[in-house]
Amino acid sequence: MGDGDQTETRETQRKPRSRARFELKREAILDAAADLINLHGARGATLQEVAKAVGLNTTSVTYYFRRKELLAAAVFERSLDRLKTMVGEAAAEGDARARVARFIRLHIELRAKVIRGTEKPLVVLSDIRTLDEDLRRALLARYLEVFNSVRAFWAPHASDDHRELCTARAHMLLEVVFWLPVWLARYAINDFGRVGRRIGAVLEEGLAVPGAKWAPVFYGEDQIRAAMPPQDAAAENFLRVATRLINESGYRGASVLRIVEELNVTKGSFYHHLDAKDDLVLECFRQSYKRVAVGQWLAHRDGGNEWERLTWAIASLLDIQFRAEWPLTRTTALQALPAQLRAEVVRRSDRIALRFMGTLVDGAREGSLNSVDPMIASQLILSTLNSAFDLKGWAARMPREKAIAFYASTLANGLFDDAVLGMQRAAVGDGVERVRGIEPL
Repeated sequence: MGDGDQTETRETQRKPRSRARFELKREAILDAAADLINLHGARGATLQEVAKAVGLNTTSVTYYFRRKELLAAAVFERSLDRLKTMVGEAAAEGDARARVARFIRLHIELRAKVIRGTEKPLVVLSDIRTLDEDLRRALLARYLEVFNSVRAFWAPHASDDHRELCTARAHMLLEVVFWLPVWLARYAINDFGRVGRRIGAVLEEGLAVPGAKWAPVFYGEDQIRAAMPPQDAAAENFLRVATRLINESGYRGASVLRIVEELNVTKGSFYHHLDAKDDLVLECFRQSYKRVAVGQWLAHRDGGNEWERLTWAIASLLDIQFRAEWPLTRTTALQALPAQLRAEVVRRSDRIALRFMGTLVDGAREGSLNSVDPMIASQLILSTLNSAFDLKGWAARMPREKAIAFYASTLANGLFDDAVLGMQRAAVGDGVERVRGIEPL
């Protein structure tokens, strides 16, 4: 063998080793970026922090990813690939019930591995919406592929209405697993299997007892706000616009500049009512939880039993989300909040969950609600209510009462009872103002 041949062999051997080192470092960068995005959001994670986490300088990181947005997009793409693999594994089961159970089990197992340090968590996908248009469009298209695969758990779809119902089911199921990291760590890992089975029981059986009638009374936004302390009109405008921007673009996407431009006011007007953006965001969460609490209180005051109280509150809050004029603040904004603000928001969320837990416990005792794990069921209620804002376009395709009935059925009837397809127009409760603008089915 000549010297030239030896040189070529050494080069051939060197390239695979070099490529392997490149891939290892690239994966380390992606891992570090994913951790930072989950902690601070896509806009809050910086290349400097990523570089520090992997022992490089910023220039070295740009050798792998030229811009921070490209790095964030690669992080989201990798998590979408992992999610797609999990969906594919669940889809291989024989029917919808087995597919859903497998999908929940895979996410429970992932959380256990994350806590043990043997796996990395999925990145919070809601921050995709903060990226530039070209990157966002491509990633949302990939997410839509995953979503369609989850909806196919219930295929074939017998009618257009059945397809719409399965859209609601797929969205609810995905939000359940996305919300898991927020509350699952309160349990010991040894209890995760039981938690998964109890989640499955709620999704299988629903909260309604056999024969329960879906006939909610809707409390309008005006009724709910009338039961709250009066608020300055200008401050309400800031909160309304900021909440919608937070839901659409995340915490960092709701800039003071965007808010004042939309309202056509000056920055001075903003700072006259609020000291800083963090005050605004925290107040958005406070107002949202107050509105949820008032909706629960009105339903508790007027409902005859706990089934009525639960369904009246859920229906009224879903109506707020689907109208989207002043929605409830999406808890996905939690990840980018400063730590002290995040703690307060979680505490307020827990109080709302406790109220739902009380309703579930009392309803099980009186026989108007299924006997389910109240803590777990309350978290499923929270995730379902929060995520409803994302289905406002879906809800606009049909009469709102129908959209609310379909989406609420994921909680009331579970994910496998198609009786909701035959529901008629909800009954009007005596003495309570019906929400305006809803046409009969």
